[in-house]
Amino acid sequence: MTRNTDMIVVIQCAARKRANAGHLVSKEGRKIMFVADPGRAPESESVVYRRPDDLESPGRSYRDVLVEYNQREREENPLDLLPAWKLYENQVYASLAEKFGTDNLYILSAGWGLIEAEFLTPNYDITVSTNVSLKSKNGYKRRCKRDSVYKDYSMIPRDVSSHVVFLGGKDYVRLFWELTAGIARRTIFHKSCSPPSVPDCTVPDCTFKRYETSTRNWHYECARALIDGTVSV
Repeated sequence: MTRNTDMIVVIQCAARKRANAGHLVSKEGRKIMFVADPGRAPESESVVYRRPDDLESPGRSYRDVLVEYNQREREENPLDLLPAWKLYENQVYASLAEKFGTDNLYILSAGWGLIEAEFLTPNYDITVSTNVSLKSKNGYKRRCKRDSVYKDYSMIPRDVSSHVVFLGGKDYVRLFWELTAGIARRTIFHKSCSPPSVPDCTVPDCTFKRYETSTRNWHYECARALIDGTVSV
């Protein structure tokens, strides 16, 4: 699904995955659910919890395993992994792919980083949180600044000439900023009255654009407005 455009759209991931989302599998044959803190995850006989950067074998992380799977198993896809644009339950991801083409759509994943829309992606349960003191029962899902380093994918070429547009909540802005460092033309949509905080901008052609709404998951509404042309960059 390809469209010609001079704009690349990046949208943050979503918690709700499709029911048919596939999993990577452990050597013992158990499904792997990737989370931020496996040590705090609930016990399960059918699922094993891991971080994306945990080692599957000496010198080989699950992140490496996933890249190799995309390179070698894309046609057969024995684990039934979904392309990133199909992984999430909300219809807006498919609508963005239809409007702009999968070549021009990327997902900012809390587990994997900045990934191409067609990248075969396993089920995971990680979200970005700026609240480092979070102690809720779902804290094992929360990726915070204090966590171990994530060797996130960053799949948009640094020399891309397209205008890169980001749709996502404030907790995801810094991650987007870091993974698109060096890209000249960036626009970050935001909901609040003031732009989100980012490190000092060394790229002159980066803008912040407010999207005014009372909707909680405003980036979905903004994405639909971008699709139908009622908002532009």
